Amino acid sequence: MLEGKNILIVDDNKLNQKILIFVLEKNGAIVKAADNGLEAVECVLFQRFDAIVMDLQMPELGGLEASRYIKHEMGLDIPIIGLTANNVDDEKSVWSAAGMDTCISKPFDPPVLCELIAQLIKK
Repeated sequence: MLEGKNILIVDDNKLNQKILIFVLEKNGAIVKAADNGLEAVECVLFQRFDAIVMDLQMPELGGLEASRYIKHEMGLDIPIIGLTANNVDDEKSVWSAAGMDTCISKPFDPPVLCELIAQLIKK
């Protein structure tokens, strides 16, 4: 489903990173991990990604701020999928305004996440 696609995952929780890496690599993706939004911005400066999966709340630079910078300041058109422990609908105006294409709640359903990424990459 995601064969050969470069995916950046951004999460300050190492267990969440390991789960995301496992799920995405199992579906054929090439995965790079960053621990916060600042590292994510640095990664996109030097490497092309087909999509980014980003936690909303992280230290140093959160996912909302990093998404805003990547989409609005850098002008990159990379699909960004937000991950949140909160209710997605309650935060829609916030993550949407930051430039995230969509957002899903944790814990996530792996097949749903992979299908969502594949659909956003095709657009």
